[in-house]
Amino acid sequence: MKAFYITGVRETALRDVPCPAPGADEVLVRVNFVGLCGSDLKTYRGTNPIVAYPRIPGHEISGTIEERGELAPARWRPGTPVTISPYTSCGACPACNQTRPNCCRANETLGVQRDGALLEYIVAPVRRLFTSEKLQPREFALVEPLTVGTHAAVRARLERFDSVLVMGCGAIGLGAVAAAADRGARVIAVDIDAAKLALAVKAGASVCIDTSKADLHERLGAVTNGNGPEVVIEAIGLPQTFRAAVDEVAFAGRVVYIGYAAQPVEYETKLFVQKELDIMGSRNALPEDFERVLRMLERGEFPVADVISRIVPLDEAGAALADWDKDPARVTKILVAVS
Repeated sequence: MKAFYITGVRETALRDVPCPAPGADEVLVRVNFVGLCGSDLKTYRGTNPIVAYPRIPGHEISGTIEERGELAPARWRPGTPVTISPYTSCGACPACNQTRPNCCRANETLGVQRDGALLEYIVAPVRRLFTSEKLQPREFALVEPLTVGTHAAVRARLERFDSVLVMGCGAIGLGAVAAAADRGARVIAVDIDAAKLALAVKAGASVCIDTSKADLHERLGAVTNGNGPEVVIEAIGLPQTFRAAVDEVAFAGRVVYIGYAAQPVEYETKLFVQKELDIMGSRNALPEDFERVLRMLERGEFPVADVISRIVPLDEAGAALADWDKDPARVTKILVAVS
């Protein structure tokens, strides 16, 4: 079968690899679509410090079960459409012992620490499968990135009528926008791209701020009566946005970081104490986040067609990465049609 590799910095190749066989508690999945993630772009650029080459990327998966192992439950029959949680967990570290395997100390994510899903067939344990009878194959490929934003919204302990500032309207930020709006929060979306802000409105944002044209502090003051938002979810990962989250959040507010900055960040730390902030990280997603996103997509509450920027066949995945590398602002989500 064919597999797509990132073989080095800005180098890719399509290779023949053996087709895997499922274990007793696994299924063989024919891969339909794979979404390209920002981490895949970093791998292509050589800026992902936890990736070794060559690597098969891809962890945003849409597929169909082809074969099930002898111990796999009957519900996972051939022909069932699925998405796959791409994470692993050890079951013994402090995070796992607190039922938070999403931040397992030994986690290995498909396409990052281990080979991913940009190939024709993949095996997966049944405990990592999720399905829906109502979704189309393309929608399954959007589930995992949306769960990352959803998990951040859950971490934020959102309450109805909270003002929530979401910084960054890429696929993950849009997931946070949709999840926050679904909980009844008033969402303020921030980006420097008008097209992505338009998507944020379709995902549930009620206020948009284009910081290439407006001052963030002034606009936030105007729309929050000078108080700032109760919650800030940061989904960009720049030092200036890390600081802005703390600067702009309301007193007694909550800050959730999804992104992470490549450079050290300097803070005015007195604001941590003066505002008595809750500052949290958010990593990956839990099984319940996958279920939440599936239900949201089933209700038709997310602009799926608008978010997909481009669909390419497997043999054009390298060209799609190269185009994304040259002009990242034009891309929200690229899907690779594998089969």
